[in-house]
Parts: sequence; C-alpha cells; structure tokens
Amino acid sequence: MRSRRKILDTLMTAATWASGLALTALVAGIVAFVVLKGYSVLSLEFLLEPPRDSMTKGGILTPLVGTLQLIGVAMGFAIPIGVATGLYFAEYARDDLFTSALRLAIRSLAGVPSVVFGLFGLSLFVILFRFGPSLLSAALTLGCLTLPLMVTASEQAFLAVPRDYRDASYALGASKWQTIWKVVLPSAAPTVITGIILSVGRVAGETAPIMFTGAAFFAPNIARSLFSEVMALPYHIYVLATAGTFIEETRGIQYGTVLVLLLLVLGICSVGIFMRSRFRRRMRL
Repeated sequence: MRSRRKILDTLMTAATWASGLALTALVAGIVAFVVLKGYSVLSLEFLLEPPRDSMTKGGILTPLVGTLQLIGVAMGFAIPIGVATGLYFAEYARDDLFTSALRLAIRSLAGVPSVVFGLFGLSLFVILFRFGPSLLSAALTLGCLTLPLMVTASEQAFLAVPRDYRDASYALGASKWQTIWKVVLPSAAPTVITGIILSVGRVAGETAPIMFTGAAFFAPNIARSLFSEVMALPYHIYVLATAGTFIEETRGIQYGTVLVLLLLVLGICSVGIFMRSRFRRRMRL
C-alpha cells in the first residue's frame, strides 16, 4: 500500500512539474517569437513619432499615449468603486438572499465576453449619456469590464484579514471605520494590489470593448480631452493585421507594436508588484 501511494505521489508530482514546464515553455516561445519579429523596429523614433502614410510608416506615439490614457481613466473609475464594493460585502453586507444574489451577479459578469461589454458601453455611454465615441466612453466601458474582478479580489482580501486584528482594534477603543482604515485596509493592501495588477493587464489588452465606444481607426493627434476619440495599441494591432497592410515592409511595425504592448503591461505590473512588496514588508515591521 505504501509503495502504491509513493508511486502515485511521484506520478502526480511529475505531472505537475511537466504542466508547469510546458506552460512556461509555451509563454517563453510566444515572447521569443514576438521579440525576434519586432525588436528590429524598436527605437526612440518609433516611440515618439505618430503613425503616417496609412499607418505603414512612422511610429506608435498616438496609440501608445492613448493606451495609457485609457488605463488611467478606466482604473481611476474602477478602483474606488471596486474596492468600496468589496469592502461593503466583507464588512457591512448581511448574509442574506439579497447579498448572495449580488455576489452571484458580480461573479457571473466576470465570465461575460468582452464584446458584450462593448455593446453595453455603446448603448449606455455613447448613445444614452451622449458622450459619443470618445476616450471617456471607452475608458468607462473598460472600467465596467474590470469591476467584477476588482470587487471579487477586494472582498477576498478583506475577508482574509484575521478576525483577531479587528477584535484587538475594538478592544483599544477604535470605531468600526477606524478599524477598517487603520487595520483592515493596510493588511489587505497587498492582495488588493494584486487584483489591480490583473485588472490593468486586462484593460491594456482589450480590443472589442473600445471598438464600439471610442477607438479611432486613425487619429493624427493625441486625445486632448475626455470627449476626443483615441487610438489604442490593441486596436492599432488589430487594424494593421486586418486592413490589408500585412505586407513585408510593415511586418516589423506590427510585431514591434505587439512587443511594446507586452513591455507596457509588464512595466505596469512590475510597478504594482513592487508596491505590493513594499506593503508586505511594512506590515511585517
């Protein structure tokens, strides 16, 4: 019996290692392919020049800045609402049928295809609120897209804070809000930041929601206001790959744009990971 269990344990361990190595090799292969195809066009001029000549020449300044604008506005909308909603579920909501229904609805929204959010943003922000195809409409749609993930991650982060922390704070005479602000939020911050990092990665790479709500096929200038149309790296890649421009002299531009998008997401996530590590070290002290 022991020998059988040992063999089974060895097989499961080997399968786990094999799965992890296969996934790592797949990701490394994709990244290596993009780097080999796109590194040749990377330069300061490529990053600082707008597209020109039907986007077959020039750089990616306009879609690069547009992507950063979309991320900033979308996360500025989603983070306060998502964290506050997660805090409500963890600290204030009653354990009743209404709360369970809300949780189920939020978790169900996480599985809705992004194109549905695009149509929702078109109907609500573009048409009903009359924002028109704009940076604001696209960013709010992306914010709605990431809210389910943000709410769920925040709620789990707050629930993971040990009950003893709260009891100790109450014993010292702190109010509920003081306990949340001084004890619960700092303790949950690393996990909340993890949810934000995942949300940023999704916002930066989505194409379908912004196609209907504000992404421009081509815009000569950077968006100057929330009501201007905006270019974005994911949609720019889509346009280059589907508009008949996938010819030999433009392949470097397309793969270079993909590489810049990967590096942008990696850079933003690295900043979030650094902030999470700082919070964890501060809590240990």
